[in-house]
Amino acid sequence: MRIGLIDVDSHNFPNLALMKLSGYHKGRGDSVSWWNGFEQYDRVYKSRVFSDLYTEDIDYCINADEVIKGGTGYDLRNKLPDEIEHYYPDYELYNIKDKAFGFLTRGCPRSCPFCIVSEKEGNTHTVADLSEFWRGQKEIVLMDSNITASKDCERLFEDLIRSRALINFEGGLDVRLLTDKGAEQLNRMRTSMIHFAWDNYEFRTYEKLKRIRPILKKRGRQIRVYVLTNYNTTHEQDLERVYKLKELDYDPFVMIYN
Repeated sequence: MRIGLIDVDSHNFPNLALMKLSGYHKGRGDSVSWWNGFEQYDRVYKSRVFSDLYTEDIDYCINADEVIKGGTGYDLRNKLPDEIEHYYPDYELYNIKDKAFGFLTRGCPRSCPFCIVSEKEGNTHTVADLSEFWRGQKEIVLMDSNITASKDCERLFEDLIRSRALINFEGGLDVRLLTDKGAEQLNRMRTSMIHFAWDNYEFRTYEKLKRIRPILKKRGRQIRVYVLTNYNTTHEQDLERVYKLKELDYDPFVMIYN
């Protein structure tokens, strides 16, 4: 088959679903390339992560016998078939040389009204081991939404430590669920930046951030805390969170809700 791929978002971040689709079809002996409007294809995959608010859909005439659309930018129910979901990604698609991208867990128990993860993926559950998407690359980019909510978190952290790779928690970590052992494991892990969040104006999160800070042997600039604003807080409440985070030697990062 002749397969064409369209990354609708193209926001300078690789599309994991398209990498898995590419790897799967190349493994079957199919011809895979980025879609070209002047070519004819047996099948074209369009993948879109973001909604109309951020990404305009591509509605050109697509010369293909079949067009398959997927991703949260279209709806929350579509999924890759299991045999493709667990296929090793084709990193050459984005010319990625020494990074690995993937999920060890999916889902989140929080059901925050400003987030779609709980609705889309349910509670946190383990979906893969590291070898499914990592084969010795120097950096691992984890896209999990709430790995600290997993019952397997400490075991998965040990796997990341043993990899000796630079770990990038792209989706952040839920400090409210981080154990003391988990914090000590983060100290043993090679990380360029750890991300937490203090999204709501409440102080349970603050108390946990305060208690866990002495355990974390990382410089303040290496521990960033997202601060959600423009959602259900005042400017005074936003500033209060920022100042309290700075007092604890965290790096506050303001996220403006749109």
